[in-house]
This record gives sequence, C-alpha cells and structure tokens, in this order.
Amino acid sequence: MNKQALHFLYLLLLLPTGNSFARQMKPVVQQLSLKAVILLARENSTAALQAATLKENKYWQYKNFRSNYLPQLNLDGRLPDFTRDNVPVTQPDGTVQFRPVANDNSQLNLGISQQIGATGGQVFLNSNLLKFTDFDRKETRYSGNPLVLGFSQPLFAFNALSWDKKIEPLRYEESKKKYLEDLEEISRNATSMFFELLIAQINHEIAQKNKENNDMLYRIGEAKSSMGKLSRDELLQLKLAALNADKALAQSNLYVESAMLRLNYFIGDKENTAIELLLPDELAVFDIDIKTAIREARNNKYQTVEFRRTLLEARKEVARAQGENGLNANLFATFGLSNRATDIPGIYRDPVDQQSLRIGFQIPIVDWGRSAARIKTAEANKKLTEYSVALQETNFDQEIYTQVRQFSMIREQMQGNILADQTAQERYGIAKQRYLLGDLSITDLNIALQEKDQAKRDYVLALKNFWDAYFNIRILTLYDFEKGMKIGNDHLN
Repeated sequence: MNKQALHFLYLLLLLPTGNSFARQMKPVVQQLSLKAVILLARENSTAALQAATLKENKYWQYKNFRSNYLPQLNLDGRLPDFTRDNVPVTQPDGTVQFRPVANDNSQLNLGISQQIGATGGQVFLNSNLLKFTDFDRKETRYSGNPLVLGFSQPLFAFNALSWDKKIEPLRYEESKKKYLEDLEEISRNATSMFFELLIAQINHEIAQKNKENNDMLYRIGEAKSSMGKLSRDELLQLKLAALNADKALAQSNLYVESAMLRLNYFIGDKENTAIELLLPDELAVFDIDIKTAIREARNNKYQTVEFRRTLLEARKEVARAQGENGLNANLFATFGLSNRATDIPGIYRDPVDQQSLRIGFQIPIVDWGRSAARIKTAEANKKLTEYSVALQETNFDQEIYTQVRQFSMIREQMQGNILADQTAQERYGIAKQRYLLGDLSITDLNIALQEKDQAKRDYVLALKNFWDAYFNIRILTLYDFEKGMKIGNDHLN
C-alpha cells in the first residue's frame, strides 16, 4: 500500500461519527460508587424499611413481655349501675307478687398485683367500695373492704412465667442480630444489582466502541476495495460485522434500561434517575482465619441464639406436658378489713377482720393414658429438635468454611483477571494497527476483538463475585475482618 493510501485511511480513522457526536451531547447523569449505592439501599429501600419495622415490632413485644413481671395498678368499677324494674317477691303464703324497685348498685375497685415469676403465683392488694341506693325508700348504704391482701398460687402446675423469662430475652436478642443480618443482606442485594447494571453499562460501552470500530473498518474497507486492495468477501465480512454491531448496541441499550430501573427502585428512587456507576477498582484487603470466622459467627449470628431458643422451647413443651397431667390444684388466701356504714368515712372507721382460705383441686381418676402420651410426644419432639439443631450447627460451620475458602480463591484469581484484561486490550490495539497496515486478516482481528470484550466482561464478573463473597462473609459472621470488630447498626465500610 502506498503512502497516499495510508494517509487517506488514517484521515478516515480520525473522522467523527454520528454516535461520537451523540455521546458529546449526552445529558449529565449522577455518578454513584458501590458504597453510595449500598448506603442508599440501607436507608431508602423497601427491604430496609421492612427490617426496621420488624425490629421495632420485636422491641415492643419484648417490652410487653417485661411488663408482665412489673406491678400492675388497676382501677375498675360500675358508675352508675341503675335499675328500675318489677321484681317477683315471694309472700308468706307462697304466692308471688311483683314489686317495683328503683336502685343503684355502684362499685369501685382499686388494686395492685404482682406476678411471681419463680413460682407462677400472684400477690395482690385491693381496696373496694360499694354503694347501694334505694330511690323508693330514699336510703343509701355503703359497704367495702378498705384493705385486702391476697395470694394465689397454682400447685404442681406448669409455670409459663418462669419459662418465658428464659425464652423471651433470647427472642429479643435474636431479633437484634437478625436486623443486622438483614442490613448486610440488603448490602449484598444492592451489590448484585450494582454489578448487574455495571455489566450492562460496560457491555453497552463495548457495543458502542465496537460499532464505531466496525463502522470505521467498513469505511476503510470500502476505500481499500475501491483501490483493489480488498476482496469482495472481506468487504462483506466487514459490512456484516457493522450490522451485527448495530444490533448488539440496540440490545445493550435495553439491558441498561432494565437494570437501571431495578436498581433505582431498590435504592428508593421512584423517578428512575439516570445514573452512571463507577468501577470499584479498590478491593478490600484482609485475611480471614477459619477459626476466628467460626468463633465470631457463633457469637454474633442470630441462628446461634435461635438454636438456644428452640431447644428451650422444646424443653418448655415437655414441662408443659408434665405440668398439665390432669392433677390441678390452686391455693388462694386473703386477709383484709371489711366494714359497712351509712356514709363513706364510716367504712374506714373501726373495720373488722376478713379472712379467706381456699384450696381447689382436680384429680383425674382414669384418662386412658392421655397424659402419658402427651409427655412422651413432647419428649420425642425435644429429641428431634436436639438432633435438628446439632445438624444445623454442623452445616453452619461447614458453610462458613466453604465461604471463607471461596473468598480466598476469588481474591487470588482477581489479579489474574486484571492482567488478562490489560493484555487483551493491548493485544487488540496491536491487532487493529496490523490490520490497518494490511498485516492481519479480518478473521484474526475479530478474534482479538472477541477476546478483548470477553476479558473485560470476565474482569467485571470477577469483581462481582469478589464483592458477593465479601458480603457473604459479613452476613455469615457479622464481623468486619478489615477493622477486626463486630458489625454494629451503623457500621459500613
């Protein structure tokens, strides 16, 4: 090829295309890093709002449980309790006559009670006042108990209060750890969507450059063909490559729009603002010790608390079956003061003693083995739960080991992917120059192009795998190995 032809080809190479002009007119878009996307997702996503609401719900459930062990002050009554009616009255001769009555039976009770968690009983202190008014006879009388101290205690019964005191704090602790894990899962999901869009944008960028290159090569091919330097078959190959590049660019546009819509909705941007993602070149550098990972996972993961709670609940059901074996007894005792008077102050002058003692019981004579069957069923379920928890703990440790090994392997492979991407980019540049100089076939140029594109995709995919594995480790252990500390509510790299 003579110097004039080469000069003409390079002039064609420098000519701007319609697509490059369109890029210059591209509207300004918001640039987001991986960390920015994760922060937006943890603050604005529906998943984050659900996790926060669930955490709040569990908090109030725990507060409700705690209130069962605190004194309860209650005021109740009937003010007024008026009745006007005709009531039957039996006469001395056995006949019945209906007499009109109009009266009021008002009552007011004030009491404080305290549950006894250790025994399942209750102590209480009450005071009540009753007022009776007969409107027909215009009489008013008062009766009441200025002070009543009482005690109620089930005997040989299942004590739900004692078991709840062991289980409910674990349930609350479990919910707090679950919330932290939910946030890390949101981070992982945001990372996956980030790379889904990033890969789509990189594929679009590759398709855009490939279209420009193929359009340029086709124009150069036409110039070579007009000078008799290129066969008809090679020119048709260049034309077909340009047409395929157009199709690939249109398809990549669709992928970008879909991925951007999903990411925007996940991070709470309902307006679907155009965004451009920044490639996270800097990788987290830290070593993970298997023993440390397993130890921290057992200390921090909500499943560890869940295992303990599940075992306690199984033991609780055994205790329930044993306590509800048919034998039912209850001790009830009160001591107080009582009085009656024609006015309210009279109730509190010189009251008399009032005592009561009651032991109620129920003993089954024949239940045809029902109680024994319930106990055996509860014990069998307890054994099944123990075996299930033991298996889950083993699988839990194995999963941590696998994830740590996988993370280490992915991190080791990253350097190779980076080098492969750089090599493929450089090789394609050389191949393109050789083709322009007529020193390389169109087939070899296309091979170099495909290798360049695939190396770039492999590199970005390796980045995605790295960050997925990174957050998998955080989810499994709730531990930040970079900073050597447990993950807290507001902690994020």
